[in-house]
Amino acid sequence: MDKSLLHPDSTVAVERVDRGLRELVRVQAAAPERPLPTERALSERYGVSRRVVRQVLAGLEAEGKIWRRQGKGTFVGPAPAASVPNLGRLASRTNFYEIMEVRLHLEPSIAQLAAQRASPDQIAMIRKLAERLAARNTEVDASTLERWDSAFHRSLAEAAGNRLFLDLFEVIDKIRFDPLWQSTRARARTPAGRATSGQQHLQIAEAIAQRDAARAALIMRQHILTHQEALNRAMNTDAA
Repeated sequence: MDKSLLHPDSTVAVERVDRGLRELVRVQAAAPERPLPTERALSERYGVSRRVVRQVLAGLEAEGKIWRRQGKGTFVGPAPAASVPNLGRLASRTNFYEIMEVRLHLEPSIAQLAAQRASPDQIAMIRKLAERLAARNTEVDASTLERWDSAFHRSLAEAAGNRLFLDLFEVIDKIRFDPLWQSTRARARTPAGRATSGQQHLQIAEAIAQRDAARAALIMRQHILTHQEALNRAMNTDAA
């Protein structure tokens, strides 16, 4: 055997770290808000230098699988949209009617592309998140449910394979975490609505797994319309 293959910084070692980090990214995609271990911790875990870890991380970042921020850490997923207007200002200028209108046009297209382009690992993650939402969406608090829902829809945006669509999704996703928007969504939730939403997530995931792009887009449109109707009822009740 070539002794260079035994060196901790050899090509074989780089490939081993690459496989390990890809699996770590896949597993942690369900909790995108949690940073990955530090470079030092990863170096110790895989028995390689930090240079090798940085090399592999750079490759994953170039692919849009992770993003890094100085002083914050390394996170799963693509970098948040950077060159956009201040999100707080955007939230104050728009309303839930406009947000749902944009989602109604954007997310069916994302679901359609995800059905055409998602990798087997991405499909597995989409299914896992859908099953979690369907099985436990009546048991968890509103904040946790929002994070899970966000992770599901983000997983579709990532699987769509279009960076501009992903950036647009990120903008909408961050606006909907505005406190006023959160309050409106909380008032619109009902046990029956949660159950319907959970089943729609499962149907979207299954359509994507079956590569049925038209059905994935159709169900996503129904899903957004369901939320839009619930929000309309909540707003009308508030105004009464």
